[in-house]
Amino acid sequence: MTYIRVQLGALGLALLTGLAAPPAHAAEDPAAAPTVEERRLDNAAPQEILARSGFATVAPEFVRALGKARSYAQAERVVERQGARLWQRAVDRAQGRGPAGGDLSRDDDRPLYWARLGMTREVRQWEPQFGLTEAQRTRLLGSLERTSRGQDTIRYPHSKGVKRILVTGFDPFTLDRDIRISNPSGATALALDGTVIETADGPARIETAVFPVRWQDFADGTVERALRPHLPRVDLFTTVSQGRVGRFDVERTNGAWRGGFGDNENLSRTETIPVSDPASQPQWTSTTLPYKDIVAASTGRFPVYDNTSVTEIPAGGTTPVVRPEGPTPGSTARAGGGGDYLSNEIAYRATLLRDRLGLTASLPGGHVHTPVLQFGTGNTDPASGTVTDPQFIQNRLDIIAQVRSILKVAADVTD
Repeated sequence: MTYIRVQLGALGLALLTGLAAPPAHAAEDPAAAPTVEERRLDNAAPQEILARSGFATVAPEFVRALGKARSYAQAERVVERQGARLWQRAVDRAQGRGPAGGDLSRDDDRPLYWARLGMTREVRQWEPQFGLTEAQRTRLLGSLERTSRGQDTIRYPHSKGVKRILVTGFDPFTLDRDIRISNPSGATALALDGTVIETADGPARIETAVFPVRWQDFADGTVERALRPHLPRVDLFTTVSQGRVGRFDVERTNGAWRGGFGDNENLSRTETIPVSDPASQPQWTSTTLPYKDIVAASTGRFPVYDNTSVTEIPAGGTTPVVRPEGPTPGSTARAGGGGDYLSNEIAYRATLLRDRLGLTASLPGGHVHTPVLQFGTGNTDPASGTVTDPQFIQNRLDIIAQVRSILKVAADVTD
């Protein structure tokens, strides 16, 4: 996600049709109106991405399946199956299984994002004959989010001697700047889910999930719900997001502060990161990834840095100060190494959960920022209508490959 600094007051160094059939019934209730994210579906770029990947059929197929439900219980089953099917379809496409469905590069994460929004829009506006309360609709939407993001299909083999690695990515974001945007962390999650890498101690299985770029979902505990069952059982984890241009960063320190930049719903939050038991909430958490080994290794085209800088209000002070070497004792967080947006927040939440589970000393985990995924020379104008190009594809493939190499280095040195 983007490095967002309070003192800059703007997006810092970059982080980082809905060809759906019309709803069966459009609800009169204003609460059923499409969200900001869903309304973007009607733009030309999302429609082209869906059409050129074969994912334009996802929402219409979902509508037909949902229309056969004769009770809320049946609707729940439809949503769970269709959400899981969308995630698996996106993973299969990214990993070269099954038909490509069009000429869009298989490594592209955007079809999953836009197809999911087509499905959530249908649930939001669906008015079945058996009636649906808003609480039930909310539960259906929650189920669709979890299943279509791989959050409830994280499963490892029981075989002894197989290491377990957990990786998370993000949706595309800053879409009002450029609706064509892809997120390399989400593409990495699709490319690596269920894959195996060979380490110095044998095979390691990677499982992945993707998270939304929405403040409220994080406040509602989506990260903790998804990760809590697995952290005690994995050997290594890393949250991943898009960061600076031309470099990877292993973020040394994460801060307990939301800096207010608008999310995918164009909502802003400026506050201490809301977590359970705030009385015991630390201002900072730290990586336990083997950052020295990662930085020293030759992992790919982009340089990798151990990023130690944070922004803090020193103890007894009132003004934010940048600390290149990390926080000072008693300071208040204003930005972690990964900024003050949702990339910092997922890193903070995941490492705080690690610590609260008593795994600090035994579980390597932290956050990796990828380079910004850039379009090719001559394709930088969002109004160009060109949703992909050869350099854009190569940049994404190189980032995915380097994340995989970084994971291998980390797993190699993990006992």
